Amino acid sequence: MARLLQRYNDSERMNHWFSALMFVLAALSGLAFFHPSLFFLSNLFGGGSWARILHPFIGVVMVLAFLGLFIRLWRDNVITDADREWKQHMGDMLRGNKDAMPPVGKYNYGQKMVFWASALSLCVLLLTGLVFWRPWFAPFFSVPVLRIAVLLHSVAAVVLVAATIMHVYAAIWVKGSVRAMTRGTVSEGWAKANHPLWHQEQTRGR
Repeated sequence: MARLLQRYNDSERMNHWFSALMFVLAALSGLAFFHPSLFFLSNLFGGGSWARILHPFIGVVMVLAFLGLFIRLWRDNVITDADREWKQHMGDMLRGNKDAMPPVGKYNYGQKMVFWASALSLCVLLLTGLVFWRPWFAPFFSVPVLRIAVLLHSVAAVVLVAATIMHVYAAIWVKGSVRAMTRGTVSEGWAKANHPLWHQEQTRGR
C-alpha cells in the first residue's frame, strides 16, 4: 500500500471548500447582471431584486473566506528563482513531458500565478464593488467613477473566473490532485512526481 503524505489539514480544506461555495454563489448572482441573456440566473436567488441585494454580501463573505486561505498559503506562493526556471519549461509541461521540468516545492509557477491572480482580482472586486454598492456607498461617488468601477469590476470578475477554471482543470488533469483537497493526503509517488522538493521536505529524516 502506497504511503500517504498530508498536504492539507481539515481546517484548510474546509476553508477552501467554503471559499469555493461562495465563489459559485457570487459568480452566478453576478453573471445574472453581466448580460441580459444571463438574467435568468437571478431566479436562483429569488429574482432580480434579491440577487442584487445578496450579491455584494456574498462577495464580501467570499473575500473574507479567501483571506483565510491567503494568510495560510501566501508564504508557499512567493515566486522564487526555481519558479522562473520552471516558467521557461512551461511548453514541456503542456506537452506532458514532466521529466524536462525543474523540481518545485509545494506549488509550481502556474499554481502560484493562479493564486496571485485570484488574490489581485478579489482585491479589485472588493474595492470596486464597494464603490457602486447601493444604497450604502454609491451616492458618495460621481457617475464617471461609478462607470469605471463597474468596468474594472467586470474585468476582475472575468480574470477570477478564468483563474478558477484553470485551477479546476489542472486539479483534474494531474491525476491524484483532487484527493489532496478532498481527503487531505497525497501518495508519495504523486508528491515525488509533481512536487519533488516538497516531497523531500516531508520525508526528510525518514
